[in-house]
Amino acid sequence: MLRQYELVEKVRGYDPDADEALLNRAYVFSMKAHGSQTRASGDPYYSHPIEVAGILTDLHLDDETIVTAILHDTIEDTLATPAEIRKLFGKNVARLVDGVTKLSKIEAQSESQRAAENLRKFLLAMSDDIRVLLVKLADRLHNMRTLHHLKDPEKRRRIARETMDIYAPLAERIGMYEFMTEMQTLAFRELEPDAFASITRRLERLNEGGGGDLIQRIGRGIRAHLEANGVEAEVTGREKHPYSIWRKMEERHVSFEQLSDVMAFRCIVGSVEECYRTLGLIHQRWHVVPGRFKDFISTPKRNGYRSIHTTIIHDEQMRIEIQIRTREMHAQAEHGLAAHWAYKEGAPIATAEHPWINDLVEILDHAGSAEELLEHTRMAMYQDRIFAFTPKGELIQLPKGATPVDFAYAVHTDLGDQTVGAKINGRVMPLRTPLDNGDQVEILTSKAQHPQPGWLSYVVTGKARAKIRRWVKSKEREETVALGRKIFDEIVQRMPAKVGWEAITEGLRRLHLPDDDALMEAIALKRIDDVQVMEALLPGSTTRDGVKPPPQRTAISIKGLTPGVAFQLAECCHPIPGDRIVGLRREGEGIEVHTIGCESLADGVDADWVDLAWGDQSDGGAAKLQAVIKNQPGSLAVIAGVLGSHGANIVAMDQTSRDPSFHTFQFDLEVHDVQHLMRIIAALRATDVVSTAERL
Repeated sequence: MLRQYELVEKVRGYDPDADEALLNRAYVFSMKAHGSQTRASGDPYYSHPIEVAGILTDLHLDDETIVTAILHDTIEDTLATPAEIRKLFGKNVARLVDGVTKLSKIEAQSESQRAAENLRKFLLAMSDDIRVLLVKLADRLHNMRTLHHLKDPEKRRRIARETMDIYAPLAERIGMYEFMTEMQTLAFRELEPDAFASITRRLERLNEGGGGDLIQRIGRGIRAHLEANGVEAEVTGREKHPYSIWRKMEERHVSFEQLSDVMAFRCIVGSVEECYRTLGLIHQRWHVVPGRFKDFISTPKRNGYRSIHTTIIHDEQMRIEIQIRTREMHAQAEHGLAAHWAYKEGAPIATAEHPWINDLVEILDHAGSAEELLEHTRMAMYQDRIFAFTPKGELIQLPKGATPVDFAYAVHTDLGDQTVGAKINGRVMPLRTPLDNGDQVEILTSKAQHPQPGWLSYVVTGKARAKIRRWVKSKEREETVALGRKIFDEIVQRMPAKVGWEAITEGLRRLHLPDDDALMEAIALKRIDDVQVMEALLPGSTTRDGVKPPPQRTAISIKGLTPGVAFQLAECCHPIPGDRIVGLRREGEGIEVHTIGCESLADGVDADWVDLAWGDQSDGGAAKLQAVIKNQPGSLAVIAGVLGSHGANIVAMDQTSRDPSFHTFQFDLEVHDVQHLMRIIAALRATDVVSTAERL
């Protein structure tokens, strides 16, 4: 553990103007506040915040950040108060300490909710001042270094999993690869001890098989080749980290022996020009592995990382990865955002320079539950990236597998909401098309468009998923309330007296509901039935003289409501406009719409039956049709011609059976109404190629 004078000297060594009194005061305050507390290792508890501060001094961070590290556990684990911290160390330190505090006292119903609340607080504080993240990462790194002292294996695994899922990706996102790698290695050792031990042993054997100095020998050869051609380079090599190797084995479904690139080398040169010259010399000397070249100098990663990556086949008949960068790029690669946080800058790094942070904070605003928040945040942090361009040449970074919808939401929320189509490299393509590196994407929009629930099946970014889910939930609530209002109006028509706002207000009080919308939602989802509504509005109206409440008088129109949102169209009978329809209303499920002749209605004895109507000027629907057609050339062309000439759109087609003479097909069609479908069926039956045609 660093002693008080050693810590102060380390900070003064890179920042002569650091506030020495502030550092000394913080050191003493932390020691006194933590008092006789000890860690699982038996060490004094205050040794932990001092070690965290020591990690941050290696990054040359400013004195306020070092003081925050020293004090970061005092509010949570001691009797110290935020007011006390603010008085002794200033409002900036108090704000930073509050941001880092883990909030273990939060009461939540589940572990995921507790983790989500901690993450929410942490991300909001981080968006205000990125130094919160730097302290938190150093805190987690030291906890991982001492994790083996914890006796409870479940607690060790939980901390390791949280580190792997949240903190290592956060370190990667700000380019702190040393932190990321050490966290992943320590977490991997805890989560997969057998795999960790196996890979470590194999790496040792690989190096021993090369005479014990294989890495040094390859590095000397690369450096000698560059020097012979006039390039001064610092060349270092290492085996890839156990977790990185294990992940590749899992992703590629290969054994350790089948992996071809388990060694990586860095060539650090004096300038950008020398980076490209070094690349040329290496490619001139050794064979290049196709598809493994990446130029992050020309197109930096979103976290600011810059380097050239290439993979070659070396004289030792093995693939090796080579990274080429300048010294400045190397500092950025090792310490990421912290490399820019010199004490002399004196101002927090703007989150505008790191838009992914704003993406995470935006996800906070739109996540509907703890589970969604954790899912979306992990998605936003823990994915490989691709680069696509707007028509004006603006670079947009996205995770692999991203679609034009993800692209649109990355540019702007309104653009995503109004997306109707996309041009990729000048060609109109489906919205579910995965984007490739270098694609130019033009988003086609309409002000009448809104997010589609179907987008959730293929978007991959947390931001897009959170926005779409929020809209869907809002739309579900809006339409559920609208359906409830239609049912309410019909209920009121059956009552023996007129119902005014005064009766409705009194009814809400009796039902313990906060407002009119809550009543309509409860009616639509059958949380309360018709009798309860009548009794709340007019007590005694359903029990007077033993007379049952009158049955439904008028059909309830579902015009203006969206199938799949406020109500569901039954899969058994596929009702379309023009069919006589009835709804099954079950508690908590909303209404399921069936045709009046549907055989499944016999199973609806546990539900309330609701007489429904389509309303005028319906938007059409989806019908299922089965046709048995002759097995001869051109038969399907005839079918398609009939459907097209009658204005029907084929959504899906499936061949269900075949024999030498006839094939049976099922078609999903978009039609206007039941009369439109009947005309189509009649036209199909009139052709020579159709044996039978019928609605399913």
